[in-house]
Amino acid sequence: MTLQIAIQMDPLERVNIDGDTTFALAEVAQAHGYALFVYGPHDLAWSGGRVTARVRPAKVQRVRETPGLFGETRTLDLAKDADVILMRQDPPFDMGYITACHLLEAVSGETLVANDPTGVRSSPEKIFPLMFPDIMPPTLVTRDRAVIDAFRSEHRDIIVKPLYGHGGAGVFRLTWEDPNLDSLLEMFFSRSGEPVMVQAFLPAVSEGDKRIILIDGEAVGAINRKPKTGQVRSNLVVGGTAEATELSAADRAICERIGPELKRRGLILTGIDVIGGRLTEVNVTSPTGLQALKRLSGIDAAAKFWDVVESKLAARGP
Repeated sequence: MTLQIAIQMDPLERVNIDGDTTFALAEVAQAHGYALFVYGPHDLAWSGGRVTARVRPAKVQRVRETPGLFGETRTLDLAKDADVILMRQDPPFDMGYITACHLLEAVSGETLVANDPTGVRSSPEKIFPLMFPDIMPPTLVTRDRAVIDAFRSEHRDIIVKPLYGHGGAGVFRLTWEDPNLDSLLEMFFSRSGEPVMVQAFLPAVSEGDKRIILIDGEAVGAINRKPKTGQVRSNLVVGGTAEATELSAADRAICERIGPELKRRGLILTGIDVIGGRLTEVNVTSPTGLQALKRLSGIDAAAKFWDVVESKLAARGP
């Protein structure tokens, strides 16, 4: 199948060829003979009912200094000239991100967009899990200081984090003795009008934060991300270490609970975070971990992703 693939991403020139999931997806697509075009959200335009993007034809290569080779910039009508759009730019999940979702929604009836922009827009990473409170740690979302104080009094050891951050940025642990809650909330609330998420600290994080990769709602494999000694953030971008792991019965039960809803929302590639058998996050914007999963387990989730995309295109018909 010869396909035109438009990838909405952060600059290809700056990717980590050893860890970046978008690079892995592009690499497999290129091996399939697909034509690749890359662009950023700032390259999108809506005019006269059509959505276009200023793109660069690209080829990827495992060369650290030059991971991408580019052709001349051109304009693509994303409904007519692309078979698949990958929406893969990193958060923050702000109004710019939401606007990009709205624009891509306008073409999603004609071009397959993965992940589906309507699904992405309505499924923020820390909000989506709230549909399943029984498989989460005790969790609070609020700006109300009195409610936060009551939650802290009950659970004593807590995690405070922004609702729309990514990569572990702005995640703080506060033990009962820690005097910094006032200053921390002042910092959060002075920067935005958003609530914060507060969760009971899970001591099992010292054993690792499991990243489980799901393709079209089905679990395909997992890696365990261990934080540095004395740290609570296990994200690989802040120094966590990836280890091989297996899915436990609790992990599989979580995937079976949320998988049908992920599939219903058109969220083909997702990465969920599980600590001690508790769901903490569902990554739908630019899930990572595919290269580590292949390196540690041999599971090629990028290849499985394109198999699913091809089957969905075939089901759509010509």
